[in-house]
Amino acid sequence: MSTHAPDTHPEPTVVVVAGNPREGSRTLAAARAAALAVAAHVGGTVTTTVDLVTVAGELFAGQRPQVDAALGALADSDVAVIATPVHKASYTGLLKSFLDLYGPDGLAGVVVVPLVVSGNPAHALVGEVHLRPVLVELGAVVPTRALTVTEADLADPTGLDRAVAAWLARGGGALRRAVGQPAADLDLAEAAR
Repeated sequence: MSTHAPDTHPEPTVVVVAGNPREGSRTLAAARAAALAVAAHVGGTVTTTVDLVTVAGELFAGQRPQVDAALGALADSDVAVIATPVHKASYTGLLKSFLDLYGPDGLAGVVVVPLVVSGNPAHALVGEVHLRPVLVELGAVVPTRALTVTEADLADPTGLDRAVAAWLARGGGALRRAVGQPAADLDLAEAAR
C-alpha cells in the first residue's frame, strides 16, 4: 500500500506547431528550442512536433488522418508553442488553414505561446495583433505576450537562447500560473518590470 498522495499536477504536455511553408525551416527549429525551454520552465515534456508543411497536402482533402492527428494532439495538449514566420505582415496562410479546421473553442484550455519569426523588428507586433486574437477566439489561454524572434537572433549562435530567456524572465510566472503551478521562482523586482 502506497503512502504517497496521488500526483494532482501531472507533468504538462507541450506540443510544437510550426506554420512555415518550408520544410525543416528555422521557424521549426526556433519553435522546438522555445518549446524545450517552456517545458523545462513548467516541468513538462515536449510530446509532439507538427511541421505543418509535411501535412499541407491533406489540409483540404476529404480524408486527412495526419492533419486530424495533429489537430487532436494540439487540442489535447496542456501547453503549445505555435510558430509562424511573418508573411505579408501577418502569420502564414498555412497556419491559418490549419487553425481554421477547429470549431469554436477547439483549443479550449490549451495554454499557447505564440512564436513569431520576423526579418524586421518592425513586425514585432504580428503575434499580438494577428495571431493572438485567433488563438483566443479558439478558446486558447494566451497568458503572455508573443515570443518574437528576429532573423538576427537566429543568425547569432546565442541569440535565440537569449531571446527565449528574456521572454521567460518577463512572462514565465504568468505561464507557470496558467498551467496551474506557482510562480515561486519569480523575483518580486523582476515581476514588477
